[in-house]
Amino acid sequence: MAKQNQQNQNVNQLQQVRREKLAALQEAGKNPFEITKFDVTHHSMEIKDNYDELEGKEVTVAGRMMFKRVMGKASFCNIQDLQGRIQSYVARDEIGVEEYKDFKKYDIGDIIGITGTVFKTKTGEISIHASNVTLLSKSLNPLPEKFHGLTDTDTRYRQRYVDLIMNEESKETFIKRSKIIKEIRTFLDGRGFMEVETPMLVSNAGGAAARPFETHYNALNEDVKLRISLELYLKRLIVGGLERVYEIGRVFRNEGVDTRHNPEFTLMELYQAYTDYEGMMELTESMFRYLAEKVCGSAVISYNGTEIDLSKPFARLTMNDAIKKYTGIDFDALETDEEAKALADKHDIEYEDRHTKGDIINLFFEEFCEKELIQPTFIMDHPLAISPLTKKKPSDPEKVERFELFINTWEMCNAYSELNDPIDQRERFAQQDANAAAGDDEAEHTDEDFLNALEIGMPPTGGIGYGIDRLVMLLTDSQAIRDVLLFPTMKSLDK
Repeated sequence: MAKQNQQNQNVNQLQQVRREKLAALQEAGKNPFEITKFDVTHHSMEIKDNYDELEGKEVTVAGRMMFKRVMGKASFCNIQDLQGRIQSYVARDEIGVEEYKDFKKYDIGDIIGITGTVFKTKTGEISIHASNVTLLSKSLNPLPEKFHGLTDTDTRYRQRYVDLIMNEESKETFIKRSKIIKEIRTFLDGRGFMEVETPMLVSNAGGAAARPFETHYNALNEDVKLRISLELYLKRLIVGGLERVYEIGRVFRNEGVDTRHNPEFTLMELYQAYTDYEGMMELTESMFRYLAEKVCGSAVISYNGTEIDLSKPFARLTMNDAIKKYTGIDFDALETDEEAKALADKHDIEYEDRHTKGDIINLFFEEFCEKELIQPTFIMDHPLAISPLTKKKPSDPEKVERFELFINTWEMCNAYSELNDPIDQRERFAQQDANAAAGDDEAEHTDEDFLNALEIGMPPTGGIGYGIDRLVMLLTDSQAIRDVLLFPTMKSLDK
């Protein structure tokens, strides 16, 4: 505690010194906060990559000063911009006596602009020989002391702006995240998909098994919910004849926070008319391979030291076959809910009284199979009981045409041959309403307008939802979802 108090006292002293420097600048008519623009001609990596062309030519760069070494009448400093860092040689005789005097008082963390000529030092480092240095913004709070970066994870998540300054790998993760989303759009646009936007505030939060956040719409005096899925509105667009649609957007689920879950996250859902879950498997496998090659440079990637091969055809297993493979239990041989529950009791699987054989199958899969699925594997043909929006398999009406893709033990996406029979859909909604009445907080509810849309007529359709944050984790080798969310959900420090 004494050490922490001393650190806080030192920071307070540094803050006071910086405020005094700012006051002196303002009194001298050199207030940096009055500068409204600065014309940048080049960035750091651009200069380094094009040295032969730029040697001896004038450039103007701007960024945050991360290092400064004063050596009498000349100094060196490093500034950091979007692309990286570049060194500048700042000499009193070149920029002027008063300007050099001011420069020596600048602090690490200040944002400065430098105009000068490109050259190489005796050690071969590409640098800028400054002819003018401009203070563009004064940093009043000191950056973390450790030159190699900010290491406390809680502070990194709460103060992402500092994390991005101090940790190059963090900035690279979010640059790569942006590229992943850009390439998803490129891939889908190449297949004729149309990007759309649907409501976030809804009266009926359906399309997934999750507990919604609730709020109140003052203007209409109505209680509404934040969406938990994109599904039901996108299917309405398929009814409307748009044929291939997708949306990348935030959804909100009132659940816990862990390494793979955040209450608000980015989901992408797409729907394609006149195809089924087989078509969705082809699209998914092709897109994941495309993204890995474009973003990582290879379809064979590494996550936490484990090689994951996206170049080979993805494995396919039915859910029941996966359970049989990893436990020896054949649920296809069971006929009743009671038999399934007896097996659950025998294997210490917790369940609720309302659960059916289909629910028990899913619980067994989660307990014994997910942890085994490292290489890309499509798990297919889920129980009807856990798939209220999916077409039944004609060959086995207890199962549905659904798959989930697992990589690195994670569920990466969830896809269906979409149920387009309004009579069947109404019956399944009724069962969901009954589940809700029995205490299932994550059950769906009957959506009359969606049923009306189905009665207008929806063509055979394949649909899929992807957790974008988890995909970014995989392709950036990030260990927690908070590492790929710029501003993850954190408990308030005021509580």
